[in-house]
Amino acid sequence: MRSQPTPFEGGPMDGRVLPILLGPTGHPPKWYEIPVPAADGGPPTVLLYERVPSGYTKRLGLQKGWKYAYRPTGGKPKLGLPWRMRPKREP
Repeated sequence: MRSQPTPFEGGPMDGRVLPILLGPTGHPPKWYEIPVPAADGGPPTVLLYERVPSGYTKRLGLQKGWKYAYRPTGGKPKLGLPWRMRPKREP
């Protein structure tokens, strides 16, 4: 499988570059989770990073690549099911 060196921004991994495996479309995963074991043997803490564009070219405005930005609060957004019926509003 192919991998790409991807920088991390913010949080404990700030400034580090890790090789991230690419998916079938050639992009790294949208969310990257890093489990950190607790010192007292409790449940591990999970660091959550979201994939964001790393920048754009000046001339054509093309995307240069990807980086991961730290998300200290909040989790991954829940997927909405397209076939689920939403309740209709009464006029």
